[in-house]
Amino acid sequence: MSIPRPFFDRAAELREEEGVLERLRDDAGSRVVVVREGRVRVAASALLRVSADEVADGTWALLGRDADGTALLLAALPPETDALDTAPDEIWLGLRDLGGRLDAAESEVLVAAVALAGWLRDAPFCPTCGGGTELRNAGWSRRCLVCGREHFPRTDPAVIVAVESADGERLLLGANANWGGRMYSCFAGFTEAGESLEATVHREIEEESGVRLSALRYVSSQPWPFPRSLMVGFRAVVEDESAARADGEEIIDVRWFTRAEIGSALAGDGPVGLPGPASIARALIVDWFEDRP
Repeated sequence: MSIPRPFFDRAAELREEEGVLERLRDDAGSRVVVVREGRVRVAASALLRVSADEVADGTWALLGRDADGTALLLAALPPETDALDTAPDEIWLGLRDLGGRLDAAESEVLVAAVALAGWLRDAPFCPTCGGGTELRNAGWSRRCLVCGREHFPRTDPAVIVAVESADGERLLLGANANWGGRMYSCFAGFTEAGESLEATVHREIEEESGVRLSALRYVSSQPWPFPRSLMVGFRAVVEDESAARADGEEIIDVRWFTRAEIGSALAGDGPVGLPGPASIARALIVDWFEDRP
């Protein structure tokens, strides 16, 4: 799988400019993505951009530059606001709702906006001393007004792994207890303190599915702002296929699928449900399916 370059210019060099948010909010050419409780406004399968004077309230940040070079701002609205909730042909949708409806460039903007808005909403106080903070760096950091420490939006690494048989013809997937056995997916888990990504893969796979791995390679990653994860995707090969078993707690079933079964499931014809098109889990499954040995 080729590793794409980012579509979205975050314009990090502007964040240090004094008064940049005020200047851009006053600029009639600037555009704003509005986020409320993890949802954005969508019209005609695209993120809706509005002018700054259309937003009555919110916490502001600089997202970056849009595809045409226009300054793009974020307005994170409080939950109780009714601002901008008017036009009947516009709806508020979250990342899970949007699925594959947005192209790659729009998806980058969406994830950045939702992730940053979540941090602006959830981290108003210093985690060290509990003091109040002030926003700096155009919304990308906070400085504690009591102890002076500077804090940044967190990203917690997690791994997600497509596990294949030694001959490459079968894929091991698991059914999470939260899904009630309705869907099978790749195995995933958070990296623990002091642990490498590679060590996380080996630990999580053995814990959840019982198998050990003989080979491992990186494929791609996906930011997932619920609440602040970076999903790092791998493909791996098992040592002993017969060792596969569910942990019985988080994973209630594991199952080897043939290439034909995965093809049928991707087409929506069973035998099981697979993750939606917006997820890196599905991308890993498709990557395996299309990479015929």
